[in-house]
Amino acid sequence: MNVADLVERIDSLLPQTQCTRCGYGGCRPYAQALAQGEADINRCPPGGRRGIAALAALLGRDVTPLDPSCGSEQPAAVALIDSQACIGCARCLPACPVDAILGAPHFLHTVLEGDCNGCELCLAACPVDCIVLQPRPADQSSPSAAANRARFERQRARAESHRRERARLLTERKRAAPQPSPPPSPAPR
Repeated sequence: MNVADLVERIDSLLPQTQCTRCGYGGCRPYAQALAQGEADINRCPPGGRRGIAALAALLGRDVTPLDPSCGSEQPAAVALIDSQACIGCARCLPACPVDAILGAPHFLHTVLEGDCNGCELCLAACPVDCIVLQPRPADQSSPSAAANRARFERQRARAESHRRERARLLTERKRAAPQPSPPPSPAPR
């Protein structure tokens, strides 16, 4: 099996929360490091023991306990925003890899509980600590890895489109801006 196929198979076993707790920029970079033998299989807290066992079976490695430096295995969680404390700064919006937070600058933000994968990335982004993780209600399942991946890809595509549009507008503005006149030559003496 070639490395690209192995990366795909490994990535399909990961929860796709894009939480970065493994020390990589998301699930795909972690899968690439695993496929290249550069990472241990025990670095994904959201995947937990079951994820480690699945990776061990695929890669022919021994099952090892979760690396505590990456965090601990926790029950499924969902982020909640305290409406009284939220200042509408919008810093949580780009931090969410699956666009599970709705809001706009200077307005109250809210979490789409069904889409929140409990990645915790919004917690550090909030300057007033108005976001907390709560255990997911027993009657509410976490989003599937496939749903997490699809929402992440849409978010990434939208962010890239926004970046390209900003670059295009900046280029147009620079072209349309009046060019400064060269300074006058000094008068001869």
